[in-house]
Amino acid sequence: MNIALIFAGGVGQRFGSHPTPKQFLTLYDKPIIIYTLEKFQNHPEIDHIVVSCVSGWEEKLKEMAEKYNITKLKHVVTGGETSQESKLNALHKIEEYAPKDVIVLLHDGVRPLIDGDLITRNIECVKKHGNAVTVDPFTETGVVSYDKKTVGSVLDRDKLYIAKAPQSFYLKQLLYAHEQGRSMPETVAIDTCSILSKLGHQIFFVECGSTNIKITRQEDYFIFKALFDFNNSNNKNAE
Repeated sequence: MNIALIFAGGVGQRFGSHPTPKQFLTLYDKPIIIYTLEKFQNHPEIDHIVVSCVSGWEEKLKEMAEKYNITKLKHVVTGGETSQESKLNALHKIEEYAPKDVIVLLHDGVRPLIDGDLITRNIECVKKHGNAVTVDPFTETGVVSYDKKTVGSVLDRDKLYIAKAPQSFYLKQLLYAHEQGRSMPETVAIDTCSILSKLGHQIFFVECGSTNIKITRQEDYFIFKALFDFNNSNNKNAE
């Protein structure tokens, strides 16, 4: 069994003062969260979807899922005060009905340009190595500053990657990691990759393209729109 755990618990503080959480903003009259859910709905290896949802929007999300025929949606769990709390809430809900050896793919509700191949490669990597973290190779010059004013050192870009999502693990390891994460600073407990790395675990990765963006700021929405239109145009030309 493979379960997609989608996080839609944020209120979009970096997105601006828009009254609607960013995951529920629409592109061509369809909410961003639905674009994301459809990718997992349509993947043959995904059995269930669980969503950790921002408080007050749970019923709205269920209505949207019904409208867009997201039949794999099994549970909508209310998110917590922090990312760590939201993850544990959702993981404990999955623990109620799923075996500990189920594969869980953790993904952002506002990362809608994931494709089926990336989902497949995450599942395959977990089966082979026990875990999988999606990464994007670093393409620019990375620098370290010790005084936040000057460049202290320049990093070797050939060794740098940006951790993205999905991040995929067996449920047993996820529960262990995030229980340990309770006592860690939020900067470490922000995701499973960071927690397990801190605990000394070896993490394997699968590469994605730069289009696997997370809609965090207002400009990201317009990048999403441009990429969506570009992909649609290419698909029509290929027909």
